[in-house]
Amino acid sequence: MTTQDELKRQAAVAAVARVESGMVVGLGTGSTAQFALERLAELINTGKLKNIVGIPSSLRTEKAARELGIPLTDFAAHPVIDLTIDGADEVDPDLNLIKGGGGALLREKVLAQATRCNIIIVDESKLSPRLGTTWALPIEVVPFARAVEEHFLKSIGAAATVRVKDGKIVATDQGNILLDARFGPMPDPGRIAERLNARAGIVEHGLFIGLTHAVIVAGTDGIRHVYKTEAR
Repeated sequence: MTTQDELKRQAAVAAVARVESGMVVGLGTGSTAQFALERLAELINTGKLKNIVGIPSSLRTEKAARELGIPLTDFAAHPVIDLTIDGADEVDPDLNLIKGGGGALLREKVLAQATRCNIIIVDESKLSPRLGTTWALPIEVVPFARAVEEHFLKSIGAAATVRVKDGKIVATDQGNILLDARFGPMPDPGRIAERLNARAGIVEHGLFIGLTHAVIVAGTDGIRHVYKTEAR
């Protein structure tokens, strides 16, 4: 395990320590969230946590959770989540996020909006003075609107490229495409979010504004908990 993976694992263990028996847990997507899944499954399978059900944020997470033995549910049965644990690509001092590097940003945002407590786990490399400093912004777009939204993003100063893997355009769980838009450091990510929200061809974007209750940061000096009330 690399040093970075070990830091992710430490953050995940600290987050799962907040889960209590009887909770509905939102299950994030990505390499950091995978460590949380494994720890949660360990506690369930050893009987230390009981009556836990999870709502996955992607088909990939659903598959992993089933393989680990985590009981699953859906919003029809549980429209409110007690606690969600997820990762992030970039975190600013106000606990706003860029998410979507794993392609699951739409379902992840649904979970974030449905949860009583949204905990983000990261290693210290994901902390940033301004969103967009180190990461492009993932934007989920209806295929029909690709050219229109690429043109729009260019008009507001972003260089957008369609996400490709192994020579093929990446499709989300909803069958849409992803544009990775490089805005550079964003002085006002909330304003950018508003402009993206107004576009018919944009299904969702990876700006998570005001949706984080706590961030658990794993660094070489140990684990640090940052709460919403402490954000700048």
